[in-house]
Amino acid sequence: MEQPKINWLSTPIDNDYVSAERYLSLLFKPRKCRKLLRKLRAAPMSEYPAKDILRASRTPMSEVAAFDWGRQQQQIRDGEALGPILLVRRKDGTGLIIADGSHRMCALFAEDELIKVPCKIA
Repeated sequence: MEQPKINWLSTPIDNDYVSAERYLSLLFKPRKCRKLLRKLRAAPMSEYPAKDILRASRTPMSEVAAFDWGRQQQQIRDGEALGPILLVRRKDGTGLIIADGSHRMCALFAEDELIKVPCKIA
């Protein structure tokens, strides 16, 4: 199966950081959340296969299969530019946090698990 051509933005947009902050604020106290956001903004771009990001985040395949990613998949097929994924490593190694982009991740994985996904990791 041929990998779909994905149009990627070169960097996350401001709204991606806002979404990441909103999500991280549910997991961490405000000071820690602000620190993680600063690290995300300063982090260099990286790239990993979709399957590896999902495995590292410990996202169960049942969760990926449980939703209809049709809207996101249509954006991919229409060539809409997607923002890089924002990730946070847990210090204890218990799993990667997808701070922003979980819907994009699942849709990308559903298209082709080997799609290389640009991301920033704090």
